[in-house]
Amino acid sequence: MAKKCYVTSMNTPHTENMVFEKIVWQENPLKKGVYEECTFKNCNFNNADLTAFTFRECTFKECDLSLAKLNDTCLQDVRFRSCKLLGLQFNQCREFLLSLDFENCMLKLATFFKLKLKNTRFSGCELHEADFTEADMSGSLFEKCDFQQAIFMHTNLEKADFRSAVNYSINPEHNRLRKARFTLPEVTGLLDFYDIVIE
Repeated sequence: MAKKCYVTSMNTPHTENMVFEKIVWQENPLKKGVYEECTFKNCNFNNADLTAFTFRECTFKECDLSLAKLNDTCLQDVRFRSCKLLGLQFNQCREFLLSLDFENCMLKLATFFKLKLKNTRFSGCELHEADFTEADMSGSLFEKCDFQQAIFMHTNLEKADFRSAVNYSINPEHNRLRKARFTLPEVTGLLDFYDIVIE
């Protein structure tokens, strides 16, 4: 049985199996608390303060969470579908049991610094200028993702799947790539740092 994230206050609201649709944070902010097995559809949480919220087994569909504050936010088995997640600092989340899944999301300038996100799935995502510095992304799937100007430095990418990913630039000397999977011609992105000409 999986362990769960808990908040310390006994008075914290606990919401289960609810659907929230077209919520605009500036007009109707969510109450701070625990949200379990909830679905959020077409919600605008741009710049929302989600500090110390807990989302457990929740799904966000076509939501905008750009620049939302994630200080000590618990994201346990949370799925993002066709969401706008620009500039999100996932490294500020509570690391305990952090588990994410992304599909068709915009993650430009998102930060995953030092996070342990083994076996995470990214499918059809735009990860322009995302920061994976010192993150453990081993075993992760990057299906049809665009990594234009994304940062990989001391990142664990062992057994990660980049076969359908594009525009990545990864220095093999500064990242762990054992048994990671790549395809031609995109695999030449591993040679960008050597200042060589490939014809």
